[in-house]
Amino acid sequence: MHSNLSLRRIATLVTLATLLLVGWTTTKASAEGKLPRFASLRSDKVNLRAGPGVRYPISWIFVRQSLPVEILAEFELWRKVRSQSGTEGWVHKSLLSGRRSAIVTGKVRTLYRRVEGDVPVLRAEPGVQGRLMACKGNWCKMKIGGTTGWLKRQHVWGTYRSENFD
Repeated sequence: MHSNLSLRRIATLVTLATLLLVGWTTTKASAEGKLPRFASLRSDKVNLRAGPGVRYPISWIFVRQSLPVEILAEFELWRKVRSQSGTEGWVHKSLLSGRRSAIVTGKVRTLYRRVEGDVPVLRAEPGVQGRLMACKGNWCKMKIGGTTGWLKRQHVWGTYRSENFD
């Protein structure tokens, strides 16, 4: 009886440990695979394909390293992405980076030293690309050409309205 009770406890502990492990790996995978999400191009030449594999024809070639793209879907090692211009296609995941970037949109925009928008540090033309360092509320911190500053979130492409990160 005593050994039977111990075996039940061991079986229960093993079951709980298995459930915790499965739950942890599922959570980890789903956090990495959250869709849609933004990434950037790792290389200055990235082939955009018509489908998820090398057997599909190249439909476009991106020639701008760190260009922000939105990941829309995943299939094995391939990611369906969309550029700011709306161009969509598939790229191998090794050609993408989690390092965030963004593009200035609209008209000439001012980057400020602080979120309050009090001290201008740089004026950026539409289409200028920079490293996206953080977004909080209505503001995003960017590094453009060696200058770091804050820009209104609505003036960049490469982040979601409700997304906050450091």
